[in-house]
Amino acid sequence: MKIAMPYSLGRINEHFGVSQEFVIFDVEDGKITGKQIISNSGLQHNHGGLANLFTTEGVEVIIAGGMGPPMANALRSIGLEVITGASGDAEKVASDYLSGQLVTSSVGCNHGCSGHEHQ
Repeated sequence: MKIAMPYSLGRINEHFGVSQEFVIFDVEDGKITGKQIISNSGLQHNHGGLANLFTTEGVEVIIAGGMGPPMANALRSIGLEVITGASGDAEKVASDYLSGQLVTSSVGCNHGCSGHEHQ
């Protein structure tokens, strides 16, 4: 299994749509076995492009802080599990998810939404 998160300086980037990097954790037998950082350059707020990026990388789960409904719907439509409302150290969040201890909430885009629309 692979888990992806918007990433900035070791932590979940709170705004999924403008994240310039994503961390992808490789998971085997319920444990993190590796990670890679991938660039999202040029795909900010590009729903189809991001969905394709995750499909190409073999991601099954997306964990994020805030995410607008159009992006969440685009990811779910290709079969990805989408979890929002997470924050903090990315590796700890992934470990908490794997152990069933991740506490999240339904959080949409929470950065003020200036400069683009969420419909």
